[in-house]
Amino acid sequence: MQEYIRKILEDLGEDPERQGLKGTPRRVEQALRFLTSGYTKNPDELLNNALFDVQYDEMVIVANIDFFSMCEHHMLPFFGKCHVGYLPDKKVIGISKIARLVEMFSRRLQVQERLTTQIAKTIEEKIMPLGVGVVIEAQHMCMQMRGVEKQNSRAVTSSMLGNFRRSAETRMEFLDLIFKRSRP
Repeated sequence: MQEYIRKILEDLGEDPERQGLKGTPRRVEQALRFLTSGYTKNPDELLNNALFDVQYDEMVIVANIDFFSMCEHHMLPFFGKCHVGYLPDKKVIGISKIARLVEMFSRRLQVQERLTTQIAKTIEEKIMPLGVGVVIEAQHMCMQMRGVEKQNSRAVTSSMLGNFRRSAETRMEFLDLIFKRSRP
């Protein structure tokens, strides 16, 4: 990979041997491997059987999970907040595992829409809740640094499964709870 990065620098008109760029191919490779480390993880190992039997039938929400990802179209960052809620059906998952799922899927080349559905579908598949809701709010550098150059734009995506899709009341409770943080 380092040779490709060196060639890119040359194609841009840079001298890969100048002082500030000498270690750049190695550093860029390390950064890309870190930023795409989600490819080396799988949900079963990540969850590590952190499922717990409970008698709890109210909504569980983990809000404001920071994430960073890279757009697969331009390989530029997009980042923001992910909000996850679910209605347990006899089982709950350790709440840190939800943040780890977000991290795993965001550390891949992504589009925000796929990221949103991957998180929701994995939670649905692994703990079989009555419903799942995922909302992601993100800023995309491919829109802010280039292209349309709209610095104040943000994209919002959602995936609502089970009762979150079927019941407007459940969906609204989730949305009200996650967005209360921004109200005075």
